[in-house]
Amino acid sequence: MRKIITDLLQADQRIQVIGTARNGQDALEKIQQLEPDVVTLDVEMPIMNGIEALKEIMQHSPKPVIMVSSTTKEGAENTVLAMSYGAVDFITKPSGAISLDLHKVQDELIEKVLLAASIKLTKLVPHNKRELEIVKKPRPLEIKAQKKLLYKKIVAIGTSTGGPKALQQVLSKLPEDLNAPVFIVQHMPAGFTKSLATRLNSLSKLTVKEAEDGEVVKRGVAYIAPGGYHLKIRNVGTSLVLQLDQSPPENGHRPSVDTMLTSLANISNYSIVTVIMTGMGSDGSKGLLKLKDTTDVVAIAEAEESAVVFGMPRSAIKTNTVDEVVHLDAIAASIEKYCQ
Repeated sequence: MRKIITDLLQADQRIQVIGTARNGQDALEKIQQLEPDVVTLDVEMPIMNGIEALKEIMQHSPKPVIMVSSTTKEGAENTVLAMSYGAVDFITKPSGAISLDLHKVQDELIEKVLLAASIKLTKLVPHNKRELEIVKKPRPLEIKAQKKLLYKKIVAIGTSTGGPKALQQVLSKLPEDLNAPVFIVQHMPAGFTKSLATRLNSLSKLTVKEAEDGEVVKRGVAYIAPGGYHLKIRNVGTSLVLQLDQSPPENGHRPSVDTMLTSLANISNYSIVTVIMTGMGSDGSKGLLKLKDTTDVVAIAEAEESAVVFGMPRSAIKTNTVDEVVHLDAIAASIEKYCQ
């Protein structure tokens, strides 16, 4: 396994592998000695497993960590747990626990290692005494903040790299009686979003669940798009109903934030609060432009100071449709403000 990953990474001239470790305990010692820019960590290791090793790394010598996971139910649960402890991303072994065909994810692994190397360590370490910060755009916000939204509200959140931990921070602060349903697209492969929903549900006052096709939407419930499916919302009579489908990926993603937001452009009699958080790329920006053209919407983007990867929020801000740029610590408060 170690040799396979080493060979895959060193095929790219931009990457130098400076050490390997037999187990979690060995990894901690090597990290202290070698000070790598990025660590890849198998969830399943002898002596000290990947989760325990990750907790030690983040506590004593924080580094961007990419988990290597199996696609089993237990593997998915442990991967989601690792994301909540500070791992920035993960790759899955194509054949579950067997690692012989890791070459199939070589390009993905290299891309994620290079991205992780660009992440500032300050983004990985929690700051308990950090002041809440809301950065406002002067002209557009003064207009939007005074606008009276419709009584019926929808919250739509889009995120990617760094998203599981960011979602935990936001959802855990929202009240049980939030006057809106919450729709979430987190870029994740099939098999992992259910474990994410289960963990977030255990940490939130809201009910958090994986979305189901044909489900009637309820206020105070957060619906996470299943990996491998687009999440769309449509009017059926006086109700909102979820639709899942496997139409082609948008921007290389399925689920896609753009697809979810575009479907909301067809919803009548609702105000929509959109939130674009940490993630690479531009998913969500096209859908946000569509929403602003067709419906009553407030757009929030995560501030660069807290976003693990600022790509998606930056792209949203560049559309000039964002009303508030908000530190992660304050996003829940902004959502609640607009849902009153």
